[in-house]
Amino acid sequence: MQKTLTKRALLVVNPKARRGTGSIAAARAVIEAAGIDVHESRPGPDEGIAGLIRAEADSIDMVVVGGGDGTLNAAAPALAETGLPLGVLPLGTANDFARTLGIPVDLQKAAAIIAAGRTGPVDLGLVNGHPFFNVASIGFSAELAGELSAAAKKRWGVFGYAVVAARLLARSRLITAWLDHDGTSEEIHTLQISVGNGRHYGGGMTVEETAAVDDGTLDVYSLEIDHWWRLLQLLPSLRTGTQARWHDVRAFRTTEVTIRTSKPLPVNTDGELTTTTPARFEIRPGAVTVFRP
Repeated sequence: MQKTLTKRALLVVNPKARRGTGSIAAARAVIEAAGIDVHESRPGPDEGIAGLIRAEADSIDMVVVGGGDGTLNAAAPALAETGLPLGVLPLGTANDFARTLGIPVDLQKAAAIIAAGRTGPVDLGLVNGHPFFNVASIGFSAELAGELSAAAKKRWGVFGYAVVAARLLARSRLITAWLDHDGTSEEIHTLQISVGNGRHYGGGMTVEETAAVDDGTLDVYSLEIDHWWRLLQLLPSLRTGTQARWHDVRAFRTTEVTIRTSKPLPVNTDGELTTTTPARFEIRPGAVTVFRP
Protein backbone atom coordinates (compact mmCIF):
# COMPACT_ATOMS: atom_id res chain seq x y z
CA MET A 1 0.00 0.00 0.00
CA GLN A 2 1.46 3.32 -1.06
CA LYS A 3 1.77 5.90 1.71
CA THR A 4 0.09 9.25 1.04
CA LEU A 5 2.58 12.12 1.11
CA THR A 6 1.80 14.80 3.69
CA LYS A 7 1.31 18.29 2.32
CA ARG A 8 3.11 21.14 4.03
CA ALA A 9 1.66 24.60 4.65
CA LEU A 10 3.48 27.77 5.56
CA LEU A 11 1.39 29.70 8.10
CA VAL A 12 2.08 33.42 8.37
CA VAL A 13 0.09 35.43 10.92
CA ASN A 14 0.26 39.20 11.04
CA PRO A 15 0.47 40.08 14.77
CA LYS A 16 -0.55 43.67 13.95
CA ALA A 17 -3.84 42.59 12.38
CA ARG A 18 -6.93 43.50 14.40
CA ARG A 19 -7.37 39.94 15.66
CA GLY A 20 -3.75 38.92 15.07
CA THR A 21 -2.87 38.66 18.74
CA GLY A 22 -5.62 36.14 19.44
CA SER A 23 -5.15 32.40 19.42
CA ILE A 24 -5.54 30.59 16.10
CA ALA A 25 -4.74 27.20 17.61
CA ALA A 26 -8.24 25.84 16.87
CA ALA A 27 -8.03 26.89 13.22
CA ARG A 28 -4.60 25.33 12.89
CA ALA A 29 -5.92 22.10 14.37
CA VAL A 30 -8.64 21.94 11.70
CA ILE A 31 -6.03 22.21 8.95
CA GLU A 32 -3.74 19.64 10.57
CA ALA A 33 -6.63 17.21 10.98
CA ALA A 34 -6.81 17.13 7.16
CA GLY A 35 -3.30 15.68 7.05
CA ILE A 36 -1.51 18.97 6.37
CA ASP A 37 1.74 19.70 8.20
CA VAL A 38 1.53 23.35 9.31
CA HIS A 39 4.80 25.24 9.67
CA GLU A 40 4.36 28.69 11.24
CA SER A 41 6.96 31.35 10.56
CA ARG A 42 7.42 35.11 10.62
CA PRO A 43 9.36 37.21 8.16
CA GLY A 44 12.67 38.69 9.25
CA PRO A 45 12.99 42.43 9.93
CA ASP A 46 14.10 43.19 6.36
CA GLU A 47 12.40 40.27 4.62
CA GLY A 48 8.66 40.96 4.42
CA ILE A 49 5.96 38.36 3.87
CA ALA A 50 6.69 38.08 0.13
CA GLY A 51 10.36 37.41 0.85
CA LEU A 52 9.45 34.72 3.38
CA ILE A 53 7.17 32.96 0.87
CA ARG A 54 9.88 33.05 -1.80
CA ALA A 55 12.45 31.64 0.65
CA GLU A 56 10.17 28.77 1.70
CA ALA A 57 8.62 28.08 -1.72
CA ASP A 58 10.58 24.91 -2.54
CA SER A 59 9.65 23.19 0.73
CA ILE A 60 5.90 23.96 0.97
CA ASP A 61 2.71 23.14 -0.92
CA MET A 62 0.54 26.08 0.14
CA VAL A 63 0.55 29.38 2.03
CA VAL A 64 -1.95 30.18 4.78
CA VAL A 65 -2.12 33.87 5.65
CA GLY A 66 -3.69 35.08 8.86
CA GLY A 67 -4.33 38.79 8.48
CA GLY A 68 -6.36 41.43 6.74
CA ASP A 69 -6.42 42.80 3.22
CA GLY A 70 -3.12 44.64 3.67
CA THR A 71 -1.35 41.42 4.67
CA LEU A 72 -2.78 39.58 1.67
CA ASN A 73 -1.69 42.45 -0.56
CA ALA A 74 1.87 42.13 0.74
CA ALA A 75 1.86 38.40 -0.04
CA ALA A 76 0.41 38.79 -3.55
CA PRO A 77 3.65 39.26 -5.55
CA ALA A 78 5.19 36.06 -4.19
CA LEU A 79 1.96 34.08 -4.58
CA ALA A 80 1.77 35.09 -8.25
CA GLU A 81 5.44 34.24 -8.82
CA THR A 82 5.48 30.86 -7.08
CA GLY A 83 2.00 29.61 -8.01
CA LEU A 84 1.45 28.39 -4.44
CA PRO A 85 -2.24 28.23 -3.44
CA LEU A 86 -3.42 30.70 -0.79
CA GLY A 87 -5.50 29.90 2.27
CA VAL A 88 -7.10 32.86 4.06
CA LEU A 89 -7.71 33.20 7.80
CA PRO A 90 -9.47 36.60 8.11
CA LEU A 91 -7.89 38.51 11.00
CA GLY A 92 -8.12 42.07 9.74
CA THR A 93 -10.43 45.04 10.15
CA ALA A 94 -12.42 44.86 6.92
CA ASN A 95 -11.55 41.45 5.41
CA ASP A 96 -13.00 42.49 2.06
CA PHE A 97 -11.20 39.83 0.01
CA ALA A 98 -12.61 37.13 2.29
CA ARG A 99 -16.05 38.73 1.99
CA THR A 100 -15.78 38.71 -1.82
CA LEU A 101 -15.00 34.98 -1.84
CA GLY A 102 -17.53 34.06 0.86
CA ILE A 103 -14.86 33.03 3.38
CA PRO A 104 -16.33 33.36 6.90
CA VAL A 105 -14.62 35.41 9.62
CA ASP A 106 -15.03 32.49 12.01
CA LEU A 107 -11.49 31.09 11.92
CA GLN A 108 -12.43 27.43 12.31
CA LYS A 109 -14.91 27.69 9.45
CA ALA A 110 -12.31 29.49 7.33
CA ALA A 111 -9.80 26.76 8.17
CA ALA A 112 -12.32 24.11 7.13
CA ILE A 113 -12.34 25.61 3.62
CA ILE A 114 -8.57 25.15 3.43
CA ALA A 115 -8.86 21.61 4.79
CA ALA A 116 -11.49 20.75 2.16
CA GLY A 117 -8.90 21.47 -0.55
CA ARG A 118 -11.12 23.15 -3.17
CA THR A 119 -9.21 25.84 -5.05
CA GLY A 120 -9.92 28.28 -7.86
CA PRO A 121 -8.05 31.03 -9.71
CA VAL A 122 -8.55 34.73 -8.95
CA ASP A 123 -7.37 37.79 -10.84
CA LEU A 124 -4.91 40.40 -9.67
CA GLY A 125 -5.15 44.07 -10.48
CA LEU A 126 -1.89 45.91 -11.06
CA VAL A 127 -1.18 49.64 -10.74
CA ASN A 128 2.29 50.73 -11.78
CA GLY A 129 3.29 47.11 -11.14
CA HIS A 130 1.83 46.99 -7.60
CA PRO A 131 -0.77 44.22 -7.15
CA PHE A 132 -4.18 44.52 -5.53
CA PHE A 133 -6.90 41.96 -4.82
CA ASN A 134 -9.78 44.32 -4.03
CA VAL A 135 -9.55 47.91 -5.20
CA ALA A 136 -7.12 50.72 -5.89
CA SER A 137 -8.23 54.32 -5.59
CA ILE A 138 -7.19 57.92 -5.95
CA GLY A 139 -8.67 60.89 -4.09
CA PHE A 140 -10.85 60.68 -1.00
CA SER A 141 -10.26 57.04 -0.05
CA ALA A 142 -6.50 57.39 -0.54
CA GLU A 143 -6.59 60.32 1.88
CA LEU A 144 -8.59 58.11 4.24
CA ALA A 145 -5.98 55.36 4.06
CA GLY A 146 -3.26 57.89 4.84
CA GLU A 147 -5.12 59.30 7.84
CA LEU A 148 -6.32 56.07 9.42
CA SER A 149 -3.50 54.67 11.53
CA ALA A 150 -2.95 50.98 12.18
CA ALA A 151 -3.59 51.61 15.87
CA ALA A 152 -6.97 53.24 15.14
CA LYS A 153 -8.02 50.36 12.87
CA LYS A 154 -7.08 47.81 15.51
CA ARG A 155 -8.93 49.68 18.28
CA TRP A 156 -12.05 50.86 16.46
CA GLY A 157 -12.42 48.45 13.54
CA VAL A 158 -14.72 49.47 10.69
CA PHE A 159 -16.13 52.25 12.91
CA GLY A 160 -12.73 53.93 12.65
CA TYR A 161 -13.23 54.37 8.91
CA ALA A 162 -16.47 56.29 9.51
CA VAL A 163 -14.95 58.61 12.12
CA VAL A 164 -11.97 59.59 10.00
CA ALA A 165 -14.08 59.79 6.83
CA ALA A 166 -16.45 62.31 8.41
CA ARG A 167 -13.54 64.54 9.36
CA LEU A 168 -12.02 64.35 5.88
CA LEU A 169 -15.31 65.07 4.12
CA ALA A 170 -15.54 68.46 5.80
CA ARG A 171 -12.39 69.62 3.99
CA SER A 172 -12.67 67.58 0.80
CA ARG A 173 -12.06 69.12 -2.64
CA LEU A 174 -12.55 67.78 -6.16
CA ILE A 175 -9.43 66.82 -8.11
CA THR A 176 -8.86 67.18 -11.85
CA ALA A 177 -7.82 63.99 -13.60
CA TRP A 178 -7.54 62.54 -17.09
CA LEU A 179 -8.72 58.99 -17.85
CA ASP A 180 -7.16 57.20 -20.83
CA HIS A 181 -8.89 53.93 -21.70
CA ASP A 182 -10.27 51.99 -24.64
CA GLY A 183 -9.07 54.56 -27.16
CA THR A 184 -10.58 57.56 -25.36
CA SER A 185 -9.21 60.35 -23.14
CA GLU A 186 -11.54 62.15 -20.71
CA GLU A 187 -10.93 65.11 -18.40
CA ILE A 188 -12.92 64.83 -15.18
CA HIS A 189 -13.40 66.62 -11.86
CA THR A 190 -13.91 64.05 -9.14
CA LEU A 191 -13.86 63.34 -5.43
CA GLN A 192 -12.60 59.79 -5.94
CA ILE A 193 -11.71 57.31 -8.66
CA SER A 194 -11.87 53.62 -7.76
CA VAL A 195 -10.53 50.77 -9.87
CA GLY A 196 -11.81 47.42 -8.67
CA ASN A 197 -10.53 43.91 -9.25
CA GLY A 198 -12.76 42.22 -6.69
CA ARG A 199 -16.24 43.13 -5.48
CA HIS A 200 -15.84 44.56 -1.97
CA TYR A 201 -13.58 47.15 -0.36
CA GLY A 202 -13.52 49.63 2.55
CA GLY A 203 -15.33 47.44 5.06
CA GLY A 204 -18.19 46.24 2.88
CA MET A 205 -18.50 48.83 0.12
CA THR A 206 -19.11 47.35 -3.34
CA VAL A 207 -17.26 48.37 -6.50
CA GLU A 208 -20.03 47.17 -8.81
CA GLU A 209 -22.96 44.87 -8.11
CA THR A 210 -21.93 42.25 -10.71
CA ALA A 211 -18.16 42.51 -10.21
CA ALA A 212 -16.24 39.30 -9.56
CA VAL A 213 -12.64 38.63 -8.63
CA ASP A 214 -12.31 36.13 -11.47
CA ASP A 215 -14.05 37.90 -14.39
CA GLY A 216 -10.87 39.14 -16.12
CA THR A 217 -11.90 42.82 -16.00
CA LEU A 218 -11.50 45.98 -13.93
CA ASP A 219 -14.55 47.95 -12.76
CA VAL A 220 -13.95 51.70 -12.62
CA TYR A 221 -16.11 54.41 -11.09
CA SER A 222 -15.60 58.13 -10.50
CA LEU A 223 -17.60 60.22 -7.99
CA GLU A 224 -18.11 63.50 -9.84
CA ILE A 225 -20.28 65.13 -7.18
CA ASP A 226 -20.80 68.83 -6.55
CA HIS A 227 -20.81 68.81 -2.74
CA TRP A 228 -19.63 66.49 0.03
CA TRP A 229 -23.19 65.93 1.32
CA ARG A 230 -23.97 64.25 -2.00
CA LEU A 231 -21.71 61.41 -0.89
CA LEU A 232 -24.05 60.78 2.03
CA GLN A 233 -26.92 60.32 -0.43
CA LEU A 234 -24.80 57.92 -2.46
CA LEU A 235 -23.77 55.73 0.49
CA PRO A 236 -26.57 53.15 0.13
CA SER A 237 -25.68 52.69 -3.56
CA LEU A 238 -21.96 52.50 -2.76
CA ARG A 239 -22.67 49.63 -0.40
CA THR A 240 -24.75 47.70 -2.95
CA GLY A 241 -22.60 48.58 -5.98
CA THR A 242 -25.40 50.38 -7.83
CA GLN A 243 -23.77 53.85 -7.88
CA ALA A 244 -23.47 53.76 -11.70
CA ARG A 245 -27.21 54.50 -11.89
CA TRP A 246 -26.61 58.05 -10.60
CA HIS A 247 -25.99 60.86 -13.09
CA ASP A 248 -22.90 62.17 -11.27
CA VAL A 249 -21.11 58.82 -11.15
CA ARG A 250 -19.07 57.78 -14.17
CA ALA A 251 -18.63 54.00 -14.42
CA PHE A 252 -17.19 51.58 -16.95
CA ARG A 253 -15.56 48.17 -17.29
CA THR A 254 -12.15 47.73 -18.92
CA THR A 255 -8.91 45.76 -18.86
CA GLU A 256 -6.55 48.75 -18.81
CA VAL A 257 -6.78 52.42 -17.81
CA THR A 258 -4.25 55.18 -17.13
CA ILE A 259 -5.10 58.00 -14.72
CA ARG A 260 -3.15 61.26 -14.87
CA THR A 261 -3.37 64.23 -12.51
CA SER A 262 -1.82 67.70 -12.59
CA LYS A 263 0.40 66.81 -9.63
CA PRO A 264 1.32 63.38 -8.19
CA LEU A 265 -1.40 61.96 -5.94
CA PRO A 266 -1.14 58.83 -3.77
CA VAL A 267 -2.78 55.57 -4.86
CA ASN A 268 -4.39 53.34 -2.25
CA THR A 269 -4.12 49.59 -2.97
CA ASP A 270 -6.09 47.36 -0.58
CA GLY A 271 -5.74 49.94 2.20
CA GLU A 272 -2.04 50.71 1.71
CA LEU A 273 -0.51 53.70 -0.11
CA THR A 274 1.90 52.10 -2.60
CA THR A 275 2.40 54.40 -5.58
CA THR A 276 1.38 57.75 -7.10
CA THR A 277 -0.13 59.15 -10.28
CA PRO A 278 0.32 58.91 -13.18
CA ALA A 279 -1.07 55.44 -12.59
CA ARG A 280 -1.44 52.68 -15.15
CA PHE A 281 -3.94 49.98 -14.17
CA GLU A 282 -4.17 46.56 -15.78
CA ILE A 283 -5.62 43.14 -15.05
CA ARG A 284 -3.76 39.85 -14.69
CA PRO A 285 -6.40 37.11 -15.07
CA GLY A 286 -6.10 33.97 -12.91
CA ALA A 287 -2.84 35.14 -11.36
CA VAL A 288 -3.35 33.53 -7.93
CA THR A 289 -4.94 30.26 -6.78
CA VAL A 290 -7.04 30.48 -3.61
CA PHE A 291 -8.80 27.94 -1.35
CA ARG A 292 -12.44 28.99 -1.62
CA PRO A 293 -15.91 27.67 -0.74
